[in-house]
Amino acid sequence: MSNAGVHEQIGALYNHHHGWLADWLSGKLKCRHLGADLAQDTFLRLFSGRLPSQLDNPRAYLTTVAKGIVNTYFRRKNLEQAYLDALALLPEQVQPAPEERLQVLEALNEIDRILDGLPAKVRQVFLLAQLDGLPYADICGMLDLSLATVKRHMVKAYAHCLSAV
Repeated sequence: MSNAGVHEQIGALYNHHHGWLADWLSGKLKCRHLGADLAQDTFLRLFSGRLPSQLDNPRAYLTTVAKGIVNTYFRRKNLEQAYLDALALLPEQVQPAPEERLQVLEALNEIDRILDGLPAKVRQVFLLAQLDGLPYADICGMLDLSLATVKRHMVKAYAHCLSAV
């Protein structure tokens, strides 16, 4: 299907289901404004993804896409809150400027986006090695993995990160 055809299909989906999706999300999230924002994000995601050629149940499809967006939203909010909580522990004189805070939050969100593309076990191995500084042998013991598997996961994670930049 051509881009124009896909855009027409998304436009039709939007016209027929946007109100329903915004209401559904608003009810789930207990916030009308957040529901409307995430419904809009759902349709924006459709433009950057692939739409099935035959969409038999558009509401089920939109619900699946929207759930992924909601999960990403809350994961990023939790990440932001963890950063702000860590900053609150710093003395005022070493607190970063608001511009620096924003840059760090944007970087954290980008890292989260990149790591989200990894399988869970690969991401866990990578974070244990990179954030916690654990040696591979300790990761093997913690996760009951062989050294070869830990090394393979690390290679996969590095390759994924490099391909994302």
